[in-house]
Amino acid sequence: MSNFVNWAKDWRNQKTYFEWLAEYTKPYLPRIILILLMDLAVTLLSTGMAIVSKNIIDKATGGNHILALLGAYATMIILTLALDMGSQLISLVLDEKFSFGIRKQVYEQIVHAYWMEIKRYHTGDLMTRLTSDAGNIADGIIYTVPTIIKLGIQFLVAFFTMLYYQPVLALVALIMGPIAALISIVLGRKLKYLSTRVQESEAAYRSFIQESMANLLVVKSFANEEYSTKRLVELRDERFNWVYKRSRMSIFSGGVMSLSFQTAYIIAFTFGAISLSSNTITYGTMSLFLVLINRIQSPIIGLAQQIPKIVQIFASAERVMDLENLPLEEQKEAVHVEGALGVHVENVTFGYEEKEKVLEDVSLDIKPGEFVAIVGESGIGKTTLIRLIMSFMSHYGGNINFLNEAGGSIPAGAEMRQSLSYVPQGNTLFSGTIRENIRMGKLDATEEEMIEALKMAAAYEFVMELPHGLDTVIGERGHGISEGQAQRIAIARCLVRKASLIIFDEATSSLDPDTEIAVLKGLESISPKPTCIIITHRLSVLPYCDRQIKIENKKIG
Repeated sequence: MSNFVNWAKDWRNQKTYFEWLAEYTKPYLPRIILILLMDLAVTLLSTGMAIVSKNIIDKATGGNHILALLGAYATMIILTLALDMGSQLISLVLDEKFSFGIRKQVYEQIVHAYWMEIKRYHTGDLMTRLTSDAGNIADGIIYTVPTIIKLGIQFLVAFFTMLYYQPVLALVALIMGPIAALISIVLGRKLKYLSTRVQESEAAYRSFIQESMANLLVVKSFANEEYSTKRLVELRDERFNWVYKRSRMSIFSGGVMSLSFQTAYIIAFTFGAISLSSNTITYGTMSLFLVLINRIQSPIIGLAQQIPKIVQIFASAERVMDLENLPLEEQKEAVHVEGALGVHVENVTFGYEEKEKVLEDVSLDIKPGEFVAIVGESGIGKTTLIRLIMSFMSHYGGNINFLNEAGGSIPAGAEMRQSLSYVPQGNTLFSGTIRENIRMGKLDATEEEMIEALKMAAAYEFVMELPHGLDTVIGERGHGISEGQAQRIAIARCLVRKASLIIFDEATSSLDPDTEIAVLKGLESISPKPTCIIITHRLSVLPYCDRQIKIENKKIG
């Protein structure tokens, strides 16, 4: 009974995946149908070629002219090649568009989902779903599904052709169908499980490579080169183990089916040889039998070989759909505020884990135009408070509102980020030019605005001294410049936005005292004056602040 319940539950899941795939395929359906029609034409032509070859052999053995038949056969070959090449080319273009369509859709889902929900997934796993899983789905829809339909049509055409010439052989070949179906049912569930494990092990493998490359300095500083290589081998071995198990099952099932079909072929060959020796069939009919028995069996073998691919499609669809179910940030019209923005936090409670609270019943008020420092021990919740103010997380108790200079209140939400600017902790630069990095803060920033931002961030002089100035290319995480320089470019990216509320999260931690003072004076010089919130451990920042807010014991001290 439990097996039936599990099967029923799994069937409902498969139905959901099928409906998702069908809905996503709709825009591409006309071109997929075109590919199917071209493949159908190839199937009909190939069957016609078999019949023409029979007539060529029969006429040749009878001493008749075969020139016209040879001309027809050659024409069929040319048409078959042209249609096959056209089908491959259309499939190639469609596969690329289909896979990118899935990746774009999932990427949009990721960037519009709540940050906290995305952080549940490892970046390597997200990359595997965006690349490998999306590719599996595209290949399945563009190649595997049409192949299955094509093989089914090939089987029917060959079967009914043979049924017309020799019903007994057609029925012998048909017996193989139920065998293939039975193997499909038995192996389908197991193959889906193995395909899922393959994708998960691939995600772990890629994740480790990505993390070790991104943190290569840590690996080398602790002399963990050998350990990292050993760990890579372990993950590779685990991945290989699942790939091997899946491949072994697919190969075994294919071997069993091939043996069954070879038996049927021997039966057909023996029957044909006996009929030929007794002069009940012609040599041409014998050749047609051998061609058709192969074209009846080959589609069935081909269909069996598509089982792992079909399973893989559904396993990948499940992983992609998992991302599509992520809760999205509420999409409201962007709010543009003139003047400074204050913040009102009222009785806010939040914890990353349900039982463990980071902030508890926190309330504070920051007036428009204030320059406020948030201080406290490391890990006390300072960055968490900023993330809540910026609406990166949604599940919290209490209320957060922004206050404009006229005294109006605006609820916090993703749409308010148009009026905020932020320098997060750590090195957050992209690979590319310095110009491209600064324009992330304001996509339409002018040259003058970027230069002004660089000057306020105390970065203008060193950037202009670089070989290509703003167009100097830097690597991942600012490779090619110092940590302090990278931090000043991140500050310039923040300031070019000219936001109503500026948030620095340890944004001056890598700066020397003189540069830090220059940046703080740059903030003071902004007109009209914005509100500034600075998370800091440095006492040197405090004289430039109107006041400080201390977090201790999960509350405002």
